[in-house]
Amino acid sequence: MRTAVEKILSRASGREASAGDIVEAEIDVFMIHDPMGALVEDALRELGGRVRYPERVVAIQDHFVPAKDIESANLSKRLREFCRREGISSHYEVGSGICHILLPEEGHVVPGDIVVGTDSHTPTSGALGAFAVGIGATEMAAALSTGRLWFRVPETTLIRVNGSLPELVFAKDLVLKVISMIGVEGANYKALEFSGDVVEGMPMDERFVLTNMSVEAGAKTAIIPPDEITFSYLSGRARRPMRPEYSDPGSHSDEIDLDAGSLEPLVALPYSPANVKPASEVQEEIDQAFIGSCTGGRMSDLMAAARILRGRRVRDGVRLIVIPGSRRIYFEALRSGVLETLVESGAVIGPPTCGPCLGAHLGVLAEGEVAVSTSNRNFRGRMGHASSKVYLASAATVAASAITGRITDPREVIR
Repeated sequence: MRTAVEKILSRASGREASAGDIVEAEIDVFMIHDPMGALVEDALRELGGRVRYPERVVAIQDHFVPAKDIESANLSKRLREFCRREGISSHYEVGSGICHILLPEEGHVVPGDIVVGTDSHTPTSGALGAFAVGIGATEMAAALSTGRLWFRVPETTLIRVNGSLPELVFAKDLVLKVISMIGVEGANYKALEFSGDVVEGMPMDERFVLTNMSVEAGAKTAIIPPDEITFSYLSGRARRPMRPEYSDPGSHSDEIDLDAGSLEPLVALPYSPANVKPASEVQEEIDQAFIGSCTGGRMSDLMAAARILRGRRVRDGVRLIVIPGSRRIYFEALRSGVLETLVESGAVIGPPTCGPCLGAHLGVLAEGEVAVSTSNRNFRGRMGHASSKVYLASAATVAASAITGRITDPREVIR
């Protein structure tokens, strides 16, 4: 009996791999972005290597964009020059979108792939049935020059979610519940595999949230078995044949069962994604609400926010910042009227960027300010001043909070 992760790593390494084994696997997709591109280039130069497979590399300008200062402009410039010099054609310029949204959206990842990226939330692509992990610049340089990288094969924990999600409860609430149950180190160097009725009924937008935020529980990666929803999403996008793998029954190291019907809108309080409470029990006043990032800037998030905000106004004294996760999403929200609804409510719309999520720009918090955010981390100082506080929540909860000026269960606004 083998897990999907063991099967993918077996194929990619050319040997039968089991949890605990060390394997050297062929990489299908290498992702680098503007904050790490220069470091990767420096490390590659020290190794005396070149990019072995430039056609497998995807480079994305997404973190400090549009450039906020000379340092970030120089980082973007170096990534552009690196791509030109190494013959990397899949280079996405400023405004294209956030890496974890663009990779699947543009068909760079398919089921069965091995994906490495210079960003900790690279496991997002596991929602497509890929083995996707975040790595550092030195590892990336070695992988780029050889086309391979070693991994310790992780054990896989199965998280089975059955029942049905109550109204205005989303994947963000589900994954916050999971993180609160197992803790921020509960999945250290493990793979989390999500299954069950609820996951099988989720659109891809929601599935990406589950795999993305598994990192906040310490997971090495996360994966969802490919199904008809996966294949439909990839139809017309996939750039090469798919090689889906599925776990054998009984192959997981442990299993967790969760009743979706017991969930309600949740928030993660400062300063940990595992510090979770029902939104109805928090009531903290806010200065800023942010809807965006790789876990909150997809079309379904903007639509959920528009549903809450339609015909209502953002409370005086609160800033609502909305950033679509990619140019495609921006277009779709623009043409569908969703952006018009959000702007009419008082929101300000920014270009696709990671900026506010990591406190880089376009929404940095001042001393003592409080924000509720659809992003994935709320560590101290994550979005700005060390004394500021960030609460994590779904787009519906963030939108409801923007209306009332305090952390609010969206069911209080839409009854």
